[in-house]
Amino acid sequence: MRVSIIIPSRNERFLAQTVASVLRNSRGDVEVIPVLDGYWPEPYLASNGVTHTIDWNDKRIRALHFGTPVGMRGAISAASQIATGDYLMKLDAHCDLSEGFDLVLREGVDRHTVAVPRRYRLDAERWCWTDTNKPPIDYHYLSYPFTSHAGAGLHGTVWEQRARERKDVLVDEEMSSQGSCWFMQRKHFNQRLYPMEIERYGNFVQEFQEVGLKTWLGGGRVIINKKAWYAHLHKGKTYGRGYFISKREMDDGQRAATDFWFYDRWEQRKHDLSWLIERFAPVPGWPDNWEELRNADKHKRRTDQDGGTPGAGSPPGWEERDDDHLDRAGREVSVPSEAGSAEGGSEEAT
Repeated sequence: MRVSIIIPSRNERFLAQTVASVLRNSRGDVEVIPVLDGYWPEPYLASNGVTHTIDWNDKRIRALHFGTPVGMRGAISAASQIATGDYLMKLDAHCDLSEGFDLVLREGVDRHTVAVPRRYRLDAERWCWTDTNKPPIDYHYLSYPFTSHAGAGLHGTVWEQRARERKDVLVDEEMSSQGSCWFMQRKHFNQRLYPMEIERYGNFVQEFQEVGLKTWLGGGRVIINKKAWYAHLHKGKTYGRGYFISKREMDDGQRAATDFWFYDRWEQRKHDLSWLIERFAPVPGWPDNWEELRNADKHKRRTDQDGGTPGAGSPPGWEERDDDHLDRAGREVSVPSEAGSAEGGSEEAT
C-alpha cells in the first residue's frame, strides 16, 4: 500500500535534505509531493561543504509548483488531490525520519485514526538529533484557552507528566499535537478534512487543532506511535521561517478556533469538547468547573451563523476588538477611516 508524503514548503533551505531523508528511510511504496509554494528551490551548501539538491528524475517525486503562493493549508489541500497513496503523511520541510517510518506508522491506523510519531530536535547543519540529553517529545495536551502560557487559544502543549507515567506504552492515545508531522488514511483526509479551512483559521495557525479535533470529536482518535520518530528543526531566529504570517492573523486564527471548538459550534461533531476533556482527565490547566464557567458566561462572544468572532465581555486573554472590522473567520478587514484604512499588524516569520 502506498504512502503519499506531502511536504509544503516556502523558501525552505532544508527541503532537499528532508526529501532525501524520506526516500532514504522509507521501506515501502511511497510518493513524495513537495509543494513549491511560490518559489523554486536552489541547491543548498551546508556548513560541511556538501551541496544538497533534489533529484527531480526520481520517479517517486511528484512536485507541485505554485507561481503565486497559496499558503500552507492551501498547499496541503492541493497536494492531497493529486496524491495516489492509500495513506497521507504531512511533513514539515525541515525534518529527518527513522528507518521504515512509512511501514511502522500504519500500525493501528484505520480510516478514522491519525497517527503522530515520536519527535526529536534536529540539528540541521549536522542533520542529526540535538539536545540528546533531553527526552523525546511524545505527548501533548490541549491547553485551556484562557490561561495558556502560550497566549490565549487552544494549543498542543508538551505533556511531560503523561510521558513519564506512560513511558513503556509504545502506541498510545494522544490528546493533541504540534502539527509538524501527521499520518492518516487518505480516505479520512478527504472525508473529514478536505479542504482545510482557510476562511476560519487563516493559512497557517491552529493546524493540528483542526486535524485533531475534527478527528476526536468526529468519532475517531489520535495516537502516538513511539516506534517511529522524526527530528524536527525549530528554526526560530537562526534560520527564519518559510511561511510568513502577521501577529494579528495568528491571534485572530487562535481566537476563531477557540470560539469554534470551546463553544461546540461544529455541527458534524459526534462528541462535545467535554467528552475529550473527560477522556484525558485530569488535563493540566483545565479548571474542574470549566463547563460551569463557560455556560454561566453572560457575555458569551457574539457570532454570526458561521461562528467565529469574539465580542464584548470575552473571557480573560482576549483583546477587545470592534466586530465590525472582522470577517466571519475573525480576521480584520480593511475598513475606511479618518486615517484612510484600518491599522495593520506587524509581520512575523512563521
